[in-house]
Amino acid sequence: MILIDPELEPDPAPASTAAAQTVASGPLRNLRLPSTRALSRFLAKAQAAVRLRGQVTVLLTTGRQIRRLNRRFRGKDKPTDVLSFPATPLRNAKPAERVAGDVAVSVPTARRQAAELGHSLAVELKVLILHGLLHLASYDHETDSGRMHRRERDLRARLGLPQGLIERTKAGSTGARSRTP
Repeated sequence: MILIDPELEPDPAPASTAAAQTVASGPLRNLRLPSTRALSRFLAKAQAAVRLRGQVTVLLTTGRQIRRLNRRFRGKDKPTDVLSFPATPLRNAKPAERVAGDVAVSVPTARRQAAELGHSLAVELKVLILHGLLHLASYDHETDSGRMHRRERDLRARLGLPQGLIERTKAGSTGARSRTP
């Protein structure tokens, strides 16, 4: 399920009225928030590829809110691009009741990273969602000797996505900082 924070500005605001006319066809078009329907389809496809069972909720949120979440759950008072919150397994839960966890994505950070990397916001959100799903599936690039990196690279290739967060961090291109609390 895809949720949109009500405080989130869904689309970048053009600097002027003349710029507003070019949003539909210009570079800002690629930085517009994709539909929840399109992201839900990707979420289902990526979740199946990761082999992650259970309900996943993805919150598309503001930079301020992701900073609050990062501070509250990780003790880090700074913004980030994606956070994952694995669910505690419930005893005797039926398969239809399983919850895998939640993923929170900072749309402003994703928008900035998409612009820096020259691809659309939709592509960047998919990269971040996939990264978050892998964390929900118990992968941890900080401690797993490259296991998550290899899995993410393979899945990105299967899902038609560009360079992922781990490569970017290693290359120092965006300083992406995604973590599981």
